[in-house]
Amino acid sequence: MTNPVSALPANPNHFGDLIAAAQLWLVEPRALWGWRVWPGARIPDVVIYLLAMAAACGVVLGIISVAAMVLILLERKVAGHIQARHGPNRVGWHGALQSVADAIKLLTKEDLVPDRSQGFLYSFAPVLVFVGALTPFAALPLTKYIIVANMDLGLFYILAFASLEVIGVLTAGWACSSKWSLYGGMRVAAQMMSYEIPLSLSVLVVVMLAGTLNMNAIASQQAVLPFLFQSPFAFAGFFIFYVSALASTKRAPFDLPEAESELVSGFHTEYSGMRFAYFFLAEYTSMVVMSAVGAVVFLGGWNWPFPAAENAWIGALQLVAKTSALLFMMLWLRWTLPRVRIDQVMYMCLKVLLPFGLVCVLGAGLQAVAGGALWMWAGSAAAVALMGALARGARPPALGRA
Repeated sequence: MTNPVSALPANPNHFGDLIAAAQLWLVEPRALWGWRVWPGARIPDVVIYLLAMAAACGVVLGIISVAAMVLILLERKVAGHIQARHGPNRVGWHGALQSVADAIKLLTKEDLVPDRSQGFLYSFAPVLVFVGALTPFAALPLTKYIIVANMDLGLFYILAFASLEVIGVLTAGWACSSKWSLYGGMRVAAQMMSYEIPLSLSVLVVVMLAGTLNMNAIASQQAVLPFLFQSPFAFAGFFIFYVSALASTKRAPFDLPEAESELVSGFHTEYSGMRFAYFFLAEYTSMVVMSAVGAVVFLGGWNWPFPAAENAWIGALQLVAKTSALLFMMLWLRWTLPRVRIDQVMYMCLKVLLPFGLVCVLGAGLQAVAGGALWMWAGSAAAVALMGALARGARPPALGRA
């Protein structure tokens, strides 16, 4: 019998190769404990394609569901420690089953629909938000070969489909026919759409240095050093990316679209039961997506500090560790920093992150053409020192005591 793995070409990343390998496996009869369980037949390629898509969606959905439950429990525990209290500790060992209890409550809770809401859009908005958060997982490489779709435009695909969440949240705010939800939706339009610009500029820095949008190819170029240390412009771009990711995922201090103390949860005020759970799950899913993208693009992904092109376990552990560290920082910042005003949010985007992002893109283009990473680091350090000296010189003298 032919081994389908040995029949694969040298590059097993193309989906057509996987379909060919599956057909080789299916045409042979199969037996289990002496009973014939598969007579051997060829299945149309489109059926294998659809089954593979369904299996991938099921695996990703299961992973992010468990990850969201763990993150919710971890956030409540982190918040408890920061605020000098215990956090959940009643359901299960040290509150380990609290997220399970919350999930059961949401599943059994009554689903209320406001009378004046826009029926179809009200129901479709949570689905659109969740699809926008779920779809980018298709192009995220856990290791070199564990990836749903190793596409050449992987990074572009992730950022494009992640923007669907903005449309879903804005739709939810308008469809509820509630002023609090509408205010939350207007803040989404002002905040999340604006911060997509510096977010895209920050990853464009690495794209120019790597010369590709393929996530696996970007990670493969970071076996020795991550892009965070290969260029001063990528170093600055990482912080621009992380601040923009906080705003894009509606995390504190940029949680104005929800703003429980002002808008009573904002755009999802009128949602309950599983519809509300979709919004909640999409938020934590977006956190995982953005943290994973930051880990792959700036921190070496699965390929640093230990090169793991041929070792799936080491690569997966490295990526999970980096993603978890970035997620922990998101949880930490929420319970440390106060919420900022909407004018401060827009000032940060348009007058701080956007100009610095453009400078980083220009610098990355210069480094990609001229090379010389050490000279770029030296020039950047000199420029920062010069700006610091000019800022100290322009500071007005302190007034003496009367």
